[in-house]
Order: sequence, then structure tokens, then C-alpha cells
Amino acid sequence: MNTKRKPVHPGNILKEDVLTPLGLTVTEAASDLGVSRKALSELINEKASLGPDMAIRIAKATNTSPESWLNMQSKLDLWMSDQKELRVIPFPTYSDSLHDLKEG
Repeated sequence: MNTKRKPVHPGNILKEDVLTPLGLTVTEAASDLGVSRKALSELINEKASLGPDMAIRIAKATNTSPESWLNMQSKLDLWMSDQKELRVIPFPTYSDSLHDLKEG
């Protein structure tokens, strides 16, 4: 299990680093982004994940890249999945296969 610190949700970044400093309400920002107030509220309150469409909208509004927003979500998703106890049997390595051939 990974013990690294949990990555910040992109909705939190949007709220703390963009909306709050600009003095934008959720309603105003949602209107500017062309999304519903509910959709933006769920994102900034970390109840929803950021998808490609929203990443493009935020990137256009903030003059950033959609990849940077999706990367934040991807890091969070990977961290959350890594916290689960996944039972996996590793595949044999190529060198193990060669060793078995030589032994056989």
C-alpha cells in the first residue's frame, strides 16, 4: 500500500486558487464555464471527478492546459486505487522464462 500523501483534488485547486482569489461565486463561474451550478459545485466540493469536457472548459477559462487539470485528477485516482488491497499475482519475467527453458 502506498503511503505517499493524498494528491489534492482538482476541484479544490479550482476553488482555492482560481475562484476565491477572483471573487467568483459558484453560480458566476458555472455560467462562465457553460456548466450547471450543480456540476461545478460537486466538482469543487470533491463530490465528483474532473472529466475531459470540464478540463477543457477550465483550461480555456484559466489559460492553462486541459492536460494539467486531467493530470491532477489522474494522480488522485491512481493514489485512491493504490490505497486498496489488490491481490495480484505478478507475471513471470522474461529472464525467468529463459531460465526455465535452459533448465528444461
